[in-house]
Amino acid sequence: MRTYADAGAEAGRHWRATIAAAQAGDRQALDDLVAGWLPLVYNIVGRALNGHADVDDVVQETMLRAVGNLGSLRDPDSFRSWLVAIAMRQIRDRARRRTATRLDESTAPEGAADFAELTVLRLQLEGQRREVAEAVRWLDGEDRQLLSLWWLEVAGELTRRELAAAVGISRQHAAVRVQRVKERLEVSRGIVRALDGACPDLRELTARWNGRPDSVWRKRLARHIRGCGYCGDTPESVVPAERLLVGIALVPVPVGFTLSLALGGKTAAAAAGSASVGWSAKVLGALTKPAVAMTAGATLAAGGVYVAVQTPDDPPPRTATAPTAASTAAAPPPAAASPSASPSASPSPSPSPSVTEKKTAKKTGYGSVVDAVDTAPDPGSPPGALPHRPASGVTSTGGAHAVMNHRGDAVTLTGQGYVLVRWQISPQYRAGSLVPPAWTGLKGRLFHVASGGGRRMDDPTSATDPTATGMGSAATGYAVLPAGTQQMWQNEYFYVDGSVTLTVNERGADYGVSVFPSTWDAVEKDVLTGPPGGAGRYGLVRDTGGDDTPVPQYLTRDTPADPATVPQASRVSV
Repeated sequence: MRTYADAGAEAGRHWRATIAAAQAGDRQALDDLVAGWLPLVYNIVGRALNGHADVDDVVQETMLRAVGNLGSLRDPDSFRSWLVAIAMRQIRDRARRRTATRLDESTAPEGAADFAELTVLRLQLEGQRREVAEAVRWLDGEDRQLLSLWWLEVAGELTRRELAAAVGISRQHAAVRVQRVKERLEVSRGIVRALDGACPDLRELTARWNGRPDSVWRKRLARHIRGCGYCGDTPESVVPAERLLVGIALVPVPVGFTLSLALGGKTAAAAAGSASVGWSAKVLGALTKPAVAMTAGATLAAGGVYVAVQTPDDPPPRTATAPTAASTAAAPPPAAASPSASPSASPSPSPSPSVTEKKTAKKTGYGSVVDAVDTAPDPGSPPGALPHRPASGVTSTGGAHAVMNHRGDAVTLTGQGYVLVRWQISPQYRAGSLVPPAWTGLKGRLFHVASGGGRRMDDPTSATDPTATGMGSAATGYAVLPAGTQQMWQNEYFYVDGSVTLTVNERGADYGVSVFPSTWDAVEKDVLTGPPGGAGRYGLVRDTGGDDTPVPQYLTRDTPADPATVPQASRVSV
């Protein structure tokens, strides 16, 4: 049986000649070495720091030290464990430097995704594999450091011996620490599952959470899950994380990732011993020659700059299939009147788009907008089939879990795939007229494909108060939509192929929305979770499989100076 140790030895033998040639000053060999091992270092550092702004610096410093000290490596077979140990030292050094300033570990460059999101998008993870990647956000920094190594161990990229050596502990101690991290990872997976659910008590608990995972909220949410029959009830068997991670490839290095490995006097001066000084001189000489060496993985430019050009292989898009049953089939019996219709202060009703506007929209490849109230399906009515649209991934300027609570908060979505907008209405803080968010600056297409979450927001939420719904209660007042506005569900799903910005318009009732890049599998699972799963009703599929699928409410191709005050009407034909 082939073991990880066998794999490590094989990797060492494969690279032995390349390492020896690089130590002798061979520029092409050095290029191959950096290109071959950069992805491993990038994954270790990226996952340990979860996409923090310092990731690039730590990766660069790791590779700089490795290249600068390569001449001191006596056993080429130990190169991988030696390189990993250097990476971990740089991560720990960075943590010590940051401790005094108490900087936020979740800080990332503006518009950048954290490493959990990059893992999901670039490796096209779905289901429980996606859940594991997203759960990493909830771990503390020290746990993430160890998990970054254990993840690569179970994926076959490292051995347990190398993991223990990199952390500086025995294999027995490593086994104990890995087990503790696995336990905390499982707790975090439960939190990810619960946040994707529709538990009213959990929504209440997280009403004032800023959406940023931390240890305090991890403990709070874990306590809730342990005592909640809804959140603690897992509808499917949970596969152990190590079984999910086996064979997962490394996250590709981002396009344009640059390593400035100009070795200069600093490296030469820091080198100890004649062998190291000789090595630095050889490398410096190779890097300053007026030539450029090219490989499939990186470019070694004159002056010592490595520009990584590795890109993930784009998965073939899944063919969209027509639904087997139209979601707009015979309308179910009307639902009982909801208390959300109670009279309250409301903004001047904005007229729904005219028939002429809808016909114009169809000419551009769109169906009717959803600015007219439809009838909620009966709780026992399953949804129609959900068409399968191609999805290469959506990135969000707000990260994987953008939380928007105030007027003017916005998130821009770019790419091709599914997006979840989750509603959190808080009439207990402020009731009254509710002005929904606006979608602006559309480039490409945007469809409203499904509604889920187990309930509409005007469905009853209390077994003891018959007036209570997700829109409020007789005691607190109700959040009331503009006349003719489509009643939202807890979860609303959209499909974007291009880019668009969602902006909160809050200036009446108190509400917030969370925006999550999602997947077809997640949408289907949500809309199929009906009464047997404890929810109020099945979801509603709106996607017809063609370009006549409805577009979101308040969608425009315009980019107004103040998106929070755009007219409450859809104008996708503009």
